[in-house]
Amino acid sequence: MSAAPTAPSSPPARKKAPVGTLYRGREGMWSWVAHRVTGVAIFFFLLVHVLDTSLVRVSPEAYNDVIGTYKNPIMGLGEAGLVAAIVFHAFNGIRIILVDFWAKGPKYQRVMLWIVLGLFVVTMAGFLPRHLMHVFGGE
Repeated sequence: MSAAPTAPSSPPARKKAPVGTLYRGREGMWSWVAHRVTGVAIFFFLLVHVLDTSLVRVSPEAYNDVIGTYKNPIMGLGEAGLVAAIVFHAFNGIRIILVDFWAKGPKYQRVMLWIVLGLFVVTMAGFLPRHLMHVFGGE
């Protein structure tokens, strides 16, 4: 008795790769978004800073008027936001460098993000009380 030939077996079905982003809302995606947002915010601050500082060459009185408008609680909160953006952007930038140039970086990228967030909280906890006392007159 001869065995009937069987059809060649097909390879196991593969899962389709997700369309769009591979992060799908995980920590890596949110740190990527936060890094871009803080970078753009810092850029616009630097642009405004260069423009208002350049007023001193044109008219010292205009410069003093512009700087005077910055001395209010809303701008004080903006300064706190700026410091928060710079601190996160700096720590996350170091994490990105490690992910890119350290062989084990991709493996530990999530752990490094939590370290970045911990350093951010510690740094801001040291900065905010003193700054907010100065902004709201508790000095």
